[in-house]
Amino acid sequence: MQQADIGLIGLGVMGTNLALNIAENGYRVAVFNRTVAKTNEFYADAGDLQDKIIACETLEDLAKNIRAPRPIILMVKAGEAVDEQIAALKPFLAKEDIIIDAGNANFHDTVRRLAELGANDPTFVGMGVSGGEEGARHGPSIMVGGTPESYARIEPVLTAISAKYEGESCSALLGPDGAGHFVKTIHNGIEYADMQMIAEVYGVLRDGLGLTSEAIGKIFDKWNAGPLNSYLIEITAKVLLATDKKTGKPAVDIILDSAGQKGTGRWAAIEAQMLGIPATGIEAAVAARSISSMVKQRAEAEKAYGDLGTAKLSDNSQAFIDALEQGLLAGKIAAYAQGFDVMVGASKERGWDIPLATTARIWRAGCIIRSQFLDQIAAAFEGSEGTNLLLVPAFVERMKSGSKSLRKVVSEASLAGLPVPALSAALNYFDGFRQARGTANVIQAQRDFFGAHGFKRLGEEGDFHGPWSDA
Repeated sequence: MQQADIGLIGLGVMGTNLALNIAENGYRVAVFNRTVAKTNEFYADAGDLQDKIIACETLEDLAKNIRAPRPIILMVKAGEAVDEQIAALKPFLAKEDIIIDAGNANFHDTVRRLAELGANDPTFVGMGVSGGEEGARHGPSIMVGGTPESYARIEPVLTAISAKYEGESCSALLGPDGAGHFVKTIHNGIEYADMQMIAEVYGVLRDGLGLTSEAIGKIFDKWNAGPLNSYLIEITAKVLLATDKKTGKPAVDIILDSAGQKGTGRWAAIEAQMLGIPATGIEAAVAARSISSMVKQRAEAEKAYGDLGTAKLSDNSQAFIDALEQGLLAGKIAAYAQGFDVMVGASKERGWDIPLATTARIWRAGCIIRSQFLDQIAAAFEGSEGTNLLLVPAFVERMKSGSKSLRKVVSEASLAGLPVPALSAALNYFDGFRQARGTANVIQAQRDFFGAHGFKRLGEEGDFHGPWSDA
């Protein structure tokens, strides 16, 4: 039997769809699942693609059925399960074989695993995959971290199975060791912020203006035809317009308002903090999900506080709806600016040299945060990789007008007692960023007063202390 081009371990939802994607694109794939019955079931259901699939019952059998150097994708739960799978697989591999972790791994684990395996014994690749079940089956965005040699071996397969944007593959090598998984983490952080801001605008429309889910869905559907055009806006319209078959009510109205999270948003916020780079939109989104889980406490707090006499929104004009659209767009731009800034900081600290323009380009299709302005972001970073997005002329003009709408939305929502933490964070980030002289001079004075930390004087070199002893 002809050997496979690549192997895959883990036939859950993502693994199953990725394996079928590989086979459908003309590459032979050897598959293994810890439960043999699942492997056999997958093969039986593969239909016309069976001739491109080799079902293996043991890891040894898997390794034998892949041509060297053997690339093997792991689609198992992130964390300890990956280490266990590597340990079980390694005895059957040789130098130059490639273990590819395609899960939502913490990039620190990816760096560690590569160091433990060594550069060539076998080597290790961290591969971020975005697009969910549909993306895995029909074309995800793929963010790779590893050596150029490893990527050269797997590039033809990844290019074939990835999403395409105007014929261009949404797969790229973004740097060594953990760079791919780091970029995926920041992708997910931006995704958290984007989703939260959309939910906040939904809340203003629902609780502030009293609109039905159907009416809000139609608004989002209209917005998706304009500058907000993106996958998340598109699916928001669809979920708001969907009907629950059991009750006949709007589907979103019967869903418990407690959002889950698997850790990548928190990791993005933590890494931003560790690098000393503000990612306030991501932080606000993570905190909002945590607050959403406090279902019982929130119910008790509503009884305890009531509405506190806050005024209801009175402006239900088209102008205010338009302000929500433009304010949401401004908030999204700020979230992207923060996410890309974090990648710049990580590149400098770790010597990764993450190509920002390439990153923006491979996010244009397949991934969850795909949107029409990623083309402009890619263009903005061509030749100016370290520039904050808020300083790029095209986005300066957008933010000049969009920030006015964002300010109106945040102000009106706050007066009405409607929580908009991510939109508020975006506005405050923008206002702080554009202020040539802020208020940290007072903080420096305080630090020097209680801890003799010193400060810089305007226009002078060196460190100084204040006349606090005279106070």
